Amino acid sequence: MDIEQARYNMVEQQIRPWDVLDQDVLNLLFKLRREDFVPEAHQALAFVDMEIPLGHGQAMWTPKLEARVIQELAIRPTDRVLEIGTGSGYLTALLAMNAAEVVSTEIFPEFSAAAGRKLLAHGIENVTLHVADAARDWPDEAGFDIIVLTGSTPLLSGAFRNRLRIGGRMFAITGSAPVMEAQLITCTAPGAFRSVTLFETCVTELVNAPQPTAFVF
Repeated sequence: MDIEQARYNMVEQQIRPWDVLDQDVLNLLFKLRREDFVPEAHQALAFVDMEIPLGHGQAMWTPKLEARVIQELAIRPTDRVLEIGTGSGYLTALLAMNAAEVVSTEIFPEFSAAAGRKLLAHGIENVTLHVADAARDWPDEAGFDIIVLTGSTPLLSGAFRNRLRIGGRMFAITGSAPVMEAQLITCTAPGAFRSVTLFETCVTELVNAPQPTAFVF
């Protein structure tokens, strides 16, 4: 396989048509080698428009979703980022290459350990990894400019909104299969938020995500 041709095709045939046109984002996709973060057994699928299995019922996002999220968040070099769900570490790396600091939490220890090795191999040192269940909150009083939930959640915990600094943005996929909504939530003032629905999608749910209360008749 011609790796660079496959990467070019991924960008031109999957990512650009999905309204990812920010040249800085596209340049980043050429710079950071996605194939290095894909599990070895699935490396031939590194540039395919599909979710790549990671184990434990989890999967990498599609390339176009990763790129679209990075574009929508408009990360600044001074931003402090919280990622819920480290997974393969590829999105972590994309975030880190644009931000000042990334705090990334992962419930599966082997995912966190593998991601740490890959980030180190790429010289990415502004990431702090934690093994923890953070589907409902991550206690950090310093707050964040960016929060990304890498799994879906039927209900979005209000605790995450309260971790956003003024002007901060959060990306979350809410709802239940088969139709979920990708939302960009911005903190406009203390306790005030604006939410925009970006598109519909369907991704794996966060482990221990908050659930709606079931009605009992």
